[in-house]
Amino acid sequence: MVQSGKLNMDVEKSYYLNQKHKDCLFRIAFREKEQLLELYNAINNSDYKDASELTIYTMEDVVFMGIKNDISFLIGEMLNLYEHQSTKNPNMPIRGLMYFARNYESYIARNNLDLFSSKLQKLPFPQYYVLYNGEKDEEDQRIMELKDAFPTWKGIEPCLNCTAILLNINCGHNAAVMKRSKTLRDYSFYIQRIRDHKATGMDISQAVDRATEECIREGILRDILLKNSAEVKNMVLGTWGTENHIRKQQEEQERIEKENEKLRERTIELKQETVGLKQETAELKQETAELKREKAELKREKAELVERKEAEETLTKKLLDAGRIEELKKALADGIYRRKLLEEYRLLSKNKE
Repeated sequence: MVQSGKLNMDVEKSYYLNQKHKDCLFRIAFREKEQLLELYNAINNSDYKDASELTIYTMEDVVFMGIKNDISFLIGEMLNLYEHQSTKNPNMPIRGLMYFARNYESYIARNNLDLFSSKLQKLPFPQYYVLYNGEKDEEDQRIMELKDAFPTWKGIEPCLNCTAILLNINCGHNAAVMKRSKTLRDYSFYIQRIRDHKATGMDISQAVDRATEECIREGILRDILLKNSAEVKNMVLGTWGTENHIRKQQEEQERIEKENEKLRERTIELKQETVGLKQETAELKQETAELKREKAELKREKAELVERKEAEETLTKKLLDAGRIEELKKALADGIYRRKLLEEYRLLSKNKE
């Protein structure tokens, strides 16, 4: 048995070393047409009987941008794409667009369609399902659309879209679909059994061994597990390591995004504070300028009062010296007359110039 520490290290490395993109258990469970037809009928609530009517379109040897689709097939006039996901990925519609483009390219080549013809060339109707069995909560069914990845443009709809229907295939979800597909139900139960054992403290290798033994005994995925037990174990361990790696990446990305959001919020707060400080500074400058004007006005008024007092004292002395007593009395009682005398004796500033 591989030791736990060595296993975890190898599983982590498998994400990088698995250049051949080996099949996951989900693809093994549905690689036979009979099981795939069963899954199609379960999802579409149909009753196709002849598995030979189903044409596989999965591109086994083609990897596009480091990923390849799980299952694609043609039945009747419908082109189906089924993607299995154990970690949440909002980019599945983008991937679906790429897959469908390549599948339609293959369909056009297989059927010798002439895209330069004056006659409209018919294509099969597309359907896209994402079958999710990750550990994070997810509703039974949800629509994912490519157009959500585009910027919003007021009054205009994008000319391109790709819609994926996400189905939660964990135990306890989508009971009607599970009831119609034993293989899907068994697959979900097997994965849940592994998780249950791992939750008790077993390492992943022990949990897989125990779940495999129990499911074979109970008739759950029995044929697949009996024929491919070693391969299944390697796939589950590799997938688990990949999931853990992706999960860690997503958690780290979420942590960084939260920190960046806090930084953005703090930046906005600082900008608002800066605007507030600038406004306060401008107001203080205005108040300071107003105070300076008031101070200058007070100083001018004080200077005028001092000048007026000195001028009046000088006028009083001059009138006394000149013996103009009556005029002095009149000047003390009449401000207009007093000013006239101040101007006469050129005692005010403007009269001195």
